[in-house]
Amino acid sequence: MSELKVLDKLQQIEERYDEINLKLADPHIVSSHKEFEKYSRERAELEPLIEQIRQYKKALDGIEEAEDILKSGGDPDLKELARVELEELKDKKPIIENTLMTMLIPKDPRDDKNVIIEIRAGTGGEEASLFVSDLFRMYTKYAELKRWKVEVINSNPTGLGGNKEIIVSISGKGVYSRLKYESGVHRVQRVPVTEGSGRVHTSASTVAVLPEIEDFEIKIDEKDLRIDTFCSSGPGGQGVNTTYSAIRIVHIPTGVVVQCQDERSQLKNKNKAMKVLRSRLYEMELEKTQQERASDRKSQVGSGDRSERIRTYNFPQNRVTDHRIGLTLHKLAQVLEGYIDELLDNLIAHFEAEKLKMIV
Repeated sequence: MSELKVLDKLQQIEERYDEINLKLADPHIVSSHKEFEKYSRERAELEPLIEQIRQYKKALDGIEEAEDILKSGGDPDLKELARVELEELKDKKPIIENTLMTMLIPKDPRDDKNVIIEIRAGTGGEEASLFVSDLFRMYTKYAELKRWKVEVINSNPTGLGGNKEIIVSISGKGVYSRLKYESGVHRVQRVPVTEGSGRVHTSASTVAVLPEIEDFEIKIDEKDLRIDTFCSSGPGGQGVNTTYSAIRIVHIPTGVVVQCQDERSQLKNKNKAMKVLRSRLYEMELEKTQQERASDRKSQVGSGDRSERIRTYNFPQNRVTDHRIGLTLHKLAQVLEGYIDELLDNLIAHFEAEKLKMIV
């Protein structure tokens, strides 16, 4: 990316900062608590970036001044000082640039949100259901390492220890910022426990990571809901309890169905189901908006397309490959124990770099 384009972008930011300062000095704005608070918050958000821009421009001016001195026929001692300063500034410039580039990436307002993760068996029958349990354990272990709280909202276990579906909420600091790129198809290659010939099978499970949405963030009309109650049940139809504590909610306009039966309290199950419903409806609205705005695939960078095959877990080769960034790690056992930071760090760096290309 050219220095000219960067400077142009920085100039726009400085102009916006000056414009906000003028607004905050306007008596009409000052008299409106709502307007004053809005512009004060925007100025506070821009101030660290403005400070970094000033450092960057100061470094550029220093480099230009030192180069001018070296080109002149002046005092040798002054030229030596300019040479030393020029070397220091040239070393400092890329560090400031990298910081600036990171700060220019717009912060995802959802990054600090808790998440709801939905893991479902795809192709592969019972083996896919067993893999759902493996992925659930991986994310649970990772949450433990991060000291996050995990709460099961709904599960649909099978007889062999697998799950057709597990829905969980994970809460803690910066959960969505770390897990948001996990949405997609996760493929597993291994010899199933049910396979007698030792042949490697390929199965898949899907993961959807949704930001947890508060009730004030999305309006759901009660008249648009059909709420059914039923008795909870375990694998193979085994009764868990005989009270009608399980909840199924149908959002009539969209046809979205959510159910929860993991709590013995009907009210707790309803609250959990509503939490999932809010997140699904929010995600549907967001995807619709993104599709309307998108002119090409690039504009959907990091959107978390759940139909996309994103990762392969190969047991015979102890290998995990993330297909989006071409990263392969030969440490499958550690990954399944929740040590996924190396994968996540590389994913975040990749998608942030892609976003930066679009704004500068």
